[in-house]
Amino acid sequence: MRVAINGAGIAGTALAYWLSKMGHEVLLIERAAELRTGGYILNLWGVGYEAVEKMGLLPELLELQYETDELRMVDSQGRTRGGYPSQILQRLANGRIATLARADIAAAIYRLLDNRVETIFGDSIATIDDDGTHAHVGFEHAPQREVDLVIGADGLHSRIRQITFGPDRQFEYPMGCHVASFEVAGYRPRDDNLYVAHTAPGRYIARFPVRDDRTLFFMLLRNEYLPSTLATGEPERKAALTAAFSDMGWECPAILSALEKTDGVYFDSISQIRMDGWTKRRVALVGDAAACPSLIAGEGAGLALAEAYVLAGEIHVHGEDLDSALKHYQKRMWPYATRKQRYAEGLVTSFVPKTDLGVRARDLATLLMRLPVFPRLLMGRYFRDAMELPEYAMACQEMETPPTRSFEPNPLRPI
Repeated sequence: MRVAINGAGIAGTALAYWLSKMGHEVLLIERAAELRTGGYILNLWGVGYEAVEKMGLLPELLELQYETDELRMVDSQGRTRGGYPSQILQRLANGRIATLARADIAAAIYRLLDNRVETIFGDSIATIDDDGTHAHVGFEHAPQREVDLVIGADGLHSRIRQITFGPDRQFEYPMGCHVASFEVAGYRPRDDNLYVAHTAPGRYIARFPVRDDRTLFFMLLRNEYLPSTLATGEPERKAALTAAFSDMGWECPAILSALEKTDGVYFDSISQIRMDGWTKRRVALVGDAAACPSLIAGEGAGLALAEAYVLAGEIHVHGEDLDSALKHYQKRMWPYATRKQRYAEGLVTSFVPKTDLGVRARDLATLLMRLPVFPRLLMGRYFRDAMELPEYAMACQEMETPPTRSFEPNPLRPI
C-alpha cells in the first residue's frame, strides 16, 4: 500500500515508522525545510510512554529527558508561593513518565526510519482528488502522486483537514487563551532542574532550563489581555505580549527584553479540535489534526503516538480492507481522545485564574500536593489512562524489506 503522510511531527513520523515496518510504501511530506526544532517541553506518560516502548525507543528518549527537581510558583517579588517536587508526578505515573522536548521525540522517531521512507521537505499537499479507492495528491512544488491513503498529521491547523473536511472554524474550539514560547541563550538567573512560574490574573509566565545554556520561556494569557484585532506579524505579536506582561513584576522586564531580541517566537491560540469523524474515503487524520486536546493539556504527544500505533495496527489486522481498518481505528481511539479533551477543559482555570483570589487558591493547591492523599485527589484523574494499547503482531515482527519504489525520486532531499 502507498501512503502519503502530510506532517513530520510526532504523529507523522510515528505512523511512518509503523507502516514502513509492515512493508508499506510511505511518502512523508513536511512543509518546513527540515525537521522542526525548538518548541515546548512535555511530560510523556501513559499510552504515549507505552507506544515509544513498543517502538524500542524508550532507552534513547530516557537519555534525552530533562531531570527536574521541582515546579515552583513565585509572586511578583520572586518569593515562593506554591509548587511541589517533581517526584510527585513520578509517583502518580508509577515511575513511567519522562520530561522531553517535542522536537527530540520527533527527531528520535525519524532516525528510526533509517532512510526507509521517502521524505519531501519544504512542501505540502495542496489538493486531493479522492475517488474512494485511490487518491491523487497534488503538491505545492513536487509532481502529483497517486496513493492508496492520505494521512493528515499536520497539526492544529491541518491542511489535510481543511481540504477534506472543511475550514478550521467548523472544528476548532477556542479555549479563551493564547500561548507563546521562545528560547534564548545565556539568560540569567538560571536554576538548573527547576521550572519556575509566576501568575497574575489572566496571565502566566514560566521559564525552564534546557540544553546548551538555553532557557525556554512559556507565556499563557487570556484573550482579554490581547488586542481585539491581533495582527499576524511577529513584531505586532511581540508588542501585544509586552503590553500584556509588562506590569507583572518578577523577571518580566528581563524576559520581555529577551523576547524583543528573539526571532521565531511560537504564538497560537489554545484550542481543541472536535470532529464527528476522523476519516473520509481514503483520507484519515491523526494527532492534533484529529483531536487536539490543547497544548496546555500536555497529552497531545501521547495521544498522537497512540493513534499512530492503533491506526497502523488496524491496517495490519484488516489487510486490504482499508475501510474496516479506518473504522476500527476511530472506534478504538475516539472514547479515549474525547475523554482527554474533557479533562483538558478545566486546565485553563488552573493555569490562568481570573482573579488574585484564584491565583492564591491555585498556589495553595500546589502546596497541598506535598501532603499524602492530595496528589491523587487533585491530579489523579489526569494520570489514569483508561486504555491499554492493543497488542498487534506488527509490534513484534522484524522490519520488512521495503517494496520497489513506485514514487518518483525526491527532488528536494535524495534518499
